[in-house]
Amino acid sequence: MRKKRTIIIAVIAAVVLLLALSALDTRLRVVSYTVSDERIHSPVRIVLLTDLHSCRYGEGQRELLDAIDAQKPDLVLLGGDIFDDDLKNDNTKIVLEYVAERYSCFYVSGNHEYWHEDPEALFNAVQELGIPILHGTNETVTVGRTTLQICGIDDPACAEIGIDESEVDLRKAAREAVTEKQLQSAEEGTEGWYSILLAHRPELIETYAKYGFDLVLSGHSHGGQVRIPGILNGLFSPGEGWFPKYAGGKYRVGETTMIVSRGLARESTAAPRIWNRPELVVIELLPADQQP
Repeated sequence: MRKKRTIIIAVIAAVVLLLALSALDTRLRVVSYTVSDERIHSPVRIVLLTDLHSCRYGEGQRELLDAIDAQKPDLVLLGGDIFDDDLKNDNTKIVLEYVAERYSCFYVSGNHEYWHEDPEALFNAVQELGIPILHGTNETVTVGRTTLQICGIDDPACAEIGIDESEVDLRKAAREAVTEKQLQSAEEGTEGWYSILLAHRPELIETYAKYGFDLVLSGHSHGGQVRIPGILNGLFSPGEGWFPKYAGGKYRVGETTMIVSRGLARESTAAPRIWNRPELVVIELLPADQQP
């Protein structure tokens, strides 16, 4: 009887250990999505990086950089919170220097860039590498036979600088005003082209969709931090609170498609990621007749 009990306890302990190891797995994974449209005349491959928070991916960031190179992207889009406001940003600088030298890149801010003690120093470092920062602007990019409008807006946190934290209503109004203004300017001249909006916060998708962007790429949610695969897509998001609707994945709102990355943050988070591996997102844009 005692031997049988020991075996049962050992089996239970092994199962618990395996579940714990699975739940706390923070190895980088690559997640791919496909979008097709008649305005895509030849394939375009995009790598989306969000929420790096200067986290470490091996010596010299090789784990992350090798994963990017393996995808052979046409564009690398940086969707905010690439820097962190607490951790040293050496790891971020390594990544930015590498991708700027090898790929066509575009950058938008996240809230943590604006929470940093010197946001302008961060943005200057990005621009010195030749990476355009989209502050409510857009740029035309041609890859093969496909022309895209890459649009981007600042994180709404940019509007809170100088406003006292106790002024909740004032801060909310300022965020909404700057977002609407930047969306209006980012949309200008996009008619006729396939448009991609790079915007950090997915919870504002209803507002983004009003402006007719074809594809929105976001992060911010960190995958809801805790997941139960097949049951719970995310437990908590800083933008949506408990049980967020847009924790990670592909969504459709009206005529707009949105892809939300679960991000790359690991050691920067206060709580561990549970069944929520950090991810490098790849988006394959295909002609309408090449739907998978």
